[in-house]
Formats: sequence, C-alpha cells, structure tokens
Amino acid sequence: MPITVGHDTARTRKTLTVNGNSVAYYSIAAAEQAGLGEFSRLPAALKVVLENMLRFEDGKTVTTDDIKAFSDWAANGGRANRELAYRPARVLMQDFTGVPAVVDLAAMRDGIKALGGDAQQINPLNPVDLVIDHSVMIDEFGNPRAFQINVDREYERNMERYQFLKWGQGAFNNFRVVPPGTGICHQVNLEYLSQAVWTDTDQSGETVAYPDTLVGTDSHTTMVNGAAVLGWGVGGIEAEAAMLGQPISMLIPEVVGFELTGAMPEGTTATDLVLRVVQMLREKGVVGKFVEFYGDGLDHVPLADRATIGNMAPEYGATCGFFPIDGETLRYLEQTGRDKDRIALVEAYAREQGMWRDTGYAPIYSDTLVLDMGTVVPAISGPKRPQDHIALDVAARTFCKYITGEREGQKADEKQKDRWESEGGMLPPQEIPGDTGHHRRGVVASVNGNDPYELHDGSIVIASITSCTNTSNPYVMIGAGLVAKKANELGLNRKPWVKTSLAPGSQVVTEYLKASGLQEHLDAIGFNLVGYGCTTCIGNSGPLEPAISEAIAENDLIAVSVLSGNRNFEGRISPDCRANYLASPPLVVAYALAGDMNIDIANGPIAQTPDGKDVYLKDLWPSQAEITELVERTVTREAFQSKYADVFKGDEQWQAVETSGGETYDWPPQSTYVRNPPYFQGMSREPGRIADIKGARPLAILGDMVTTDHISPAGSFRPDTPAGRYLVERRGGAARLQLLRLAPGQPRSDDARHLRQHPHPQRDARQRRGRHDPRARRAADLDLRRGDGVSGGGHSAGGHRRRTVRRRIVARLGGQGHRAPGRQGGDRREFRAHPPLEPRRHGGHPVRVHRRRHPQDARADRRREHDHRGPRRRQAAAGGGLHHHRRRRDEPGNHAEMPDRYRDREGIRRARRRAALRPARPRQRRVRKEGAGPRLRRCEWKTGGGFPPVLCWGGVWVGG
Repeated sequence: MPITVGHDTARTRKTLTVNGNSVAYYSIAAAEQAGLGEFSRLPAALKVVLENMLRFEDGKTVTTDDIKAFSDWAANGGRANRELAYRPARVLMQDFTGVPAVVDLAAMRDGIKALGGDAQQINPLNPVDLVIDHSVMIDEFGNPRAFQINVDREYERNMERYQFLKWGQGAFNNFRVVPPGTGICHQVNLEYLSQAVWTDTDQSGETVAYPDTLVGTDSHTTMVNGAAVLGWGVGGIEAEAAMLGQPISMLIPEVVGFELTGAMPEGTTATDLVLRVVQMLREKGVVGKFVEFYGDGLDHVPLADRATIGNMAPEYGATCGFFPIDGETLRYLEQTGRDKDRIALVEAYAREQGMWRDTGYAPIYSDTLVLDMGTVVPAISGPKRPQDHIALDVAARTFCKYITGEREGQKADEKQKDRWESEGGMLPPQEIPGDTGHHRRGVVASVNGNDPYELHDGSIVIASITSCTNTSNPYVMIGAGLVAKKANELGLNRKPWVKTSLAPGSQVVTEYLKASGLQEHLDAIGFNLVGYGCTTCIGNSGPLEPAISEAIAENDLIAVSVLSGNRNFEGRISPDCRANYLASPPLVVAYALAGDMNIDIANGPIAQTPDGKDVYLKDLWPSQAEITELVERTVTREAFQSKYADVFKGDEQWQAVETSGGETYDWPPQSTYVRNPPYFQGMSREPGRIADIKGARPLAILGDMVTTDHISPAGSFRPDTPAGRYLVERRGGAARLQLLRLAPGQPRSDDARHLRQHPHPQRDARQRRGRHDPRARRAADLDLRRGDGVSGGGHSAGGHRRRTVRRRIVARLGGQGHRAPGRQGGDRREFRAHPPLEPRRHGGHPVRVHRRRHPQDARADRRREHDHRGPRRRQAAAGGGLHHHRRRRDEPGNHAEMPDRYRDREGIRRARRRAALRPARPRQRRVRKEGAGPRLRRCEWKTGGGFPPVLCWGGVWVGG
C-alpha cells in the first residue's frame, strides 16, 4: 500500500541511482544546504529519526521547526525538549499481543458495514507482520518425539486463535501471518523481514527509499537494532496507531554513546558481553534514551553478537540499542539471503545519508561509556534480575550467600527428614558444596526408572537453550553443540532431575546444527528440539515431573533454572523455580551436566565419567577457532533462502486450519477468547460529543521495580480470580476423566495432557498425531485393573518387581487448557500442573479410594471393583469388557462390541464420572512394618475452591 509523504517545503527530495535502478530519497545534506541546520555530527540513530521528519514534513504534524530542533540538539550537547510526530515504516506483532489489534480491525469492519459502508475500506495502512511464536509449551522433552507432540498440542490448545488469525491473513490487505513452528518473531524479523533500507511507492507512484524502522508489540523488538534497523517495543494502542498510519508522539531522545574497544578474550561469548553491558547501563541509567554502540571494537563484533546486545535493551532500560550500518551489516545481509540489489542500495544509501560507520566515526552524544571487551569474563546473571551480573568463578559462592540470606531468620526444622517412599532404607545425605547449614533437602523417589535422588536448595531442575537473545547467534549455538559433543563422547549425561530443552528461534538453527553433526550430540544428553518459539523465556517451560514438583513444594526448596534467555524474574520461568539464571547456551549445557548451582563449575569438576574420572569445564569448552570454522562452513546463504522460501505458507497443520472466510469475522457466540468488542455497536454517522472525564482515580500506583512481567496478560492466574471464575463457569465445572499411560522405557510424555483444551469437533486425523496407540491404551486399562507397576509416590504389591506400566488419572476442565492451583508461597501460588499432596488443602471432604492389597487376593479385588467402579466394573466382570468403551469410536469393530449405553460419547463421559466419583467403604489403612512388604497408601479425591475434583493415586498427585 503506498505511503503518503509530506510537502517537502525545503526541497530535500533527491534521486539515488544504484545498479541502474533509480529511487527517490530525502537528503539530510540537502536539508543542511537549505539552511535547516547542521546535522553532520548527529548519531546515526538520530539521523534515522531526522529523515522521518524530512519525509513527512507537511506543515501540520511535522514542521520545519521540528527539523531545526535536531540541529539545536547537537548544539546543546545532545539535549532538546521537542515533541515529534514519528511514523515507523512497519509494525511487528506476536500472537499474544497482536490478537487484540486484529480484533479491533475486525470490529471496525463490522461497524462500518452496519453503517452501510464498504468493509474493504478497513485495512492496515502500514505493513504488519504477525509471527505466531508465543503459544508452544514444553510438555514433551528429551526424546525425538518432543517437537511433533508439542506442536500437536499447540494446535489443540490454540485452534480458536489460529482460526481467527488465519481468517485475518486472508481478509486484510497489508497484513501477513508467519505460521506456528517457524520461529521467534524477533529472529524471523532479523533474518528475513528486515531490509536495513526500506522501499515503497508514494502517492505519486514513484519508488522511495528510506531507513527501515518499526515498532513491535513485544519489548525485545530491539533485537533488530543490531542490523541498523531502528525499532522498539510499544503498547497495543501505539502499535494500532502506527498500523493505521497515525504518528507516534515522542520527544527527541538523548543518545548515550557506548564505545567498545579491544576484543573478546578466548573462552567468552556474546552472552558474557551483553550481561556486562546490561550491568553497566543499568548503573548508568538510560531509561527513555537511545543507546548507540560505536568504536573500533565493533570491527571484532559480528552482527549476531550485535543482535544479542540489541535484544536486551529492555533489560538495560533503553528505548533501543542501535548499531550503525557498516561492512559487517552488508556481510550479514549477504549471508542471510537478501537480494543483491538491496544490499547495494543499503550501502549507497547509508554512505549518502551519513549513516555509515567507518574509521573515526565519533558523533556528538548526550553522554558516553567505554568498555574494553578484553575485560569481559564468563558470567551469568541472577537469581531474579538480568542486571545482577555474576562472574562464573564466584557464582557458586554467591548462590550460597543468597541461600543463607533467604533462610536466615527462619527456625530450622531439626526433625526434617529425607522423604523416601520406595523400598529400602533412607537415602544417605548428600554433601552440598558451600552449605553452611541453611540448605534444605528433599528426596525424590524413582522417576522413569532412575534411582531415588536428593534435591536441595540449588538443584537445577530446568536447563533450557531458548529465547531470541541467543538462539539467533550461531556462534553460541555451535558452541553449545560442541560442549554437548565432548560431553557425549566422555559418556556424560544430564542429571535425571534436569528438564532440558532446545527451542531455536528459526528453522535455520536446526539446519546448521544438523549440517555440523552437533544435533545428534545435543539429543544424546537431552537437548532435543522441542519447538520453534518463545518457550521457557516467556514462561512456557511446561510442568516438571510430579515427584520433583512435589519435593520442591513440600520441602520449600529453592529450585533453580538456567536458561539462555533475557528475563529471569521470580515466577516467570516456572512456578517451581524461585532462582533463575541467564547464561550462554554452552553454559546451559554445562549446568545441565552438573545439575547443581552450588557446584563451582569454573574451577571444580562438573561431573564424572562412567569410570570415575573427573571432568572439568576446560575439558568441554571449545576454542574460538573451532566455533568459527564450523560457523563459516555450515551457516550458509542457501540455508536461509531454503528455510524462508515459503515462510507464510506454513506446514500441513496450518494449511488444514479451517476458517470462516468472508470480509467480516463470524464471531463464535460462546467463545471466552475472542469477542466482538462493543466500541462500534450502535454508532451513528454523526460524530459524538467528547465530554470531560471527572472523578477519575488511578488504576494502579506502581513502585520502581515493575516490569511487564508483573502486568502481562500472558501471566498465570488463580481460579478464584474474576478471570478464573469466568473461565470455570463458561467451560463447565464438571471434570472429565482421562486415562494416560506410559510404557516401560518410554520418556515421559503425559505430564500436562490435562492442560489441553477439548479436541475440536472437526479435528482430522492429522491433529491426532502423537497420541498413543489405542491397543496400548487398552493394555494399560487392564494393567490398571490389576494394579501392576504403579510408580511414583508409592508402589502396589509386586510393583517393585514388575514396573511394566506407569500411569495417572487426571481431571480436567473443558475448553481452554487450565492448570491446577499451585504450591503455597505467597504471590507465587498460581496455576500449575502438579500441586503438592496436602490433605484437605483445597477444602472439601476427602473420599477414600483404596487400592487392592495383593494380586492373589481375588476376592478383595472383586469387592473393590464393585465398590469403586460400580456398574462399569460389574459389566466388565460379566464379560462386557472394561476396555471396550475406551476405544475410539472410529476403531473397527468398536460399535459391535460396545454396550448400547456406551455408544454415545457423552454417555461414556457421564459413566466415567459416576464411576470414578463413587465413594468407597471406609477401610483401615495398612502401614508397612519392618521386614514386611510394601505399605499401602490411600487415594483421595479433593474438591473445593470452585475447581474440579483432583485425584491422588498411590501417593502421586495426578489431577487438575
């Protein structure tokens, strides 16, 4: 759609010819010649804003006085108090924050149609790209099936959202949607969407070149600043204004110059550099300011590292962290598959406009800082803020001090005992490095066939290579792969309590990891591909193993996550993790091998080989030469061109998403997600009267340390909040029961299936991929009747000998996925998958449900079948077959074998609920004595608080 340029009263519009192609542009040099001021020593970031004023100067929204104010800014040492009307070239959205904007557009179409107008008149005036990247969760991990299963569940949970966005993709002009499974919006923007210099036609039909600028509905839009594209995150109202061609009001900003000198020492990464930059700029105070990086040190900083620094501008508080165009910018554009003519235009335009960084580049800044990159050391940041920089060699000691501070003033529980609910005695206490008597402990029984192990304060339960910050950087990703390779060759593996994941920001990352042969080594230690999207960093880390989650909650442990992200505020990563550390991808791998934040991985051994030999970080860490050689060989132009060839087309699942079509949206009447807003209902053709607002009160008075995490609409909330009650009431209070199983030797796959929304009625076979085979489910049903091999908090008789099947029963709400009430802990109590086992915690009277005592006790077995399952069990005993009603309706022979009363699907659900909720006769609880067999543990239903019944089976919390 053409742009509408201003009047250009100063006649600054000129023509630039590159490779035989001529384009118009608005010349800063011509503005100087016209007497509007002296602009040659402005920072490149500010020249981008100045060009915007020249292009849109119309005497109303932008005047020549606005242009002259930039010269005054330079004369006053980088300060001017002038408000501007700034118009970015385009808008970037992600699926969480972008949906409201699309909803407003759809409502506008309904409104104009109701007034008798043409709905096709409602379209974005500026290009809008929406990338679906915030919806995938890590339910499955650590196995080759993880990616496909997580994607399948993503579609099941978000089908309504995807139908709406796909409708918008076809209905609106100037609006594109990048389907799920492609990448993170900021990395897609950096690698494909951005152009450094944008071109479009104006109202006269002539092609105009101008700097690529944007605003995004995500704070880390600043990542593209590394490619000399000026952009930052804004709120939804500002984004919609930009989308509709309206200017954004802003003051001429102060620009802080950050000079980089020297070169990075061996063994350090871009993550180490950016964490040091965040610390320095936070101490300086740059809120509301531009930061521009310059200096001879940039000659040694690849664009991927620049993007890492630009990405974390929200963490150091700046509006943006800008890098001027130079030779490295052109090299990156070439490598990522940009058109040759566009690359030539970028160079010619930047040199013509004085936006090119060369030797001696030293503009006027409002203030400056200097960092010798030779002083950067390996580091992490945490446990709660990105600016809390910690050198790696003191990280363990710093964490122990943190634990001491958290535990001081609390009465120590001398009677606290290790929990062990399996066969045998007590687990020997594990020595915790640096413990001064403040660390708490807990024991996790056997999980997935592993021996019982101890968790304590500092145990790392999440290690995730995630987030656009680092996964866009091939140097740190290749480095992580090389660490994994050396670890795998030494026979090392992640600790069994660590949930590992790899969520790249684009498919290109997978391409070069496979080409280098490193993905197989990452897979071997648990860093399998789990999805393309903003997973752990946004809080979509998924649930932990139930036993691990319970041990953390019941013992009030300070569990740790380590991630290659940009945010680590308490409660963001996981409700189970109170301490979160930002680290480079290679360090994430190293910490997964160590499994404990108390271990000094910089100086001491990380782990031991199978033959007992200590392994140190220096044994695993690759040299910079190794990394550079692999990057140059595997990160190719052809890989980018191949992966982005059909970026808007999507895979088969996206193409199979059915939409209503039409120029207006068919709003689902019962939806709790997308509603037709009332803004335009009853609107007349005559403009209304604007009245004064009187008696208004502030909605919130906030302190200094408030971030978008505290107010984000993507956050979790309790079921007793107004939003929680609204969803519970509209999705039905009755819980459905579903049997889930896990065959022997299989990786865990069922943790969060109860978080899925109801399957779509029209869902086809493609959306059922990743489910277990029906025959295996029937076998699991029979095993459940016999009670064999229940694992988790307790074991049935003989279960310690025949661990054949592990399974859980879960209760879930219909519709959108929900999580159960979380652990205690003040404001950390929120929805999560597996709350702790605490009798009567959620209110309501528990109903006892006993398990059988012995597999040979047939009479007791039959009695329990009648007590617990009622008609369904009796019908099975009579020969009808308990497993028949569990088959899919479309399975051959199902209707012939299924009793008539079970053929109706709703009837099956009702029968399951009645049978499962039937109370049992009270029985005496049997407790294991010394030398006797395994003790019995009772199961209880727990209800109350407006939440569906939650079931505990064999001591394992399984519901909600």
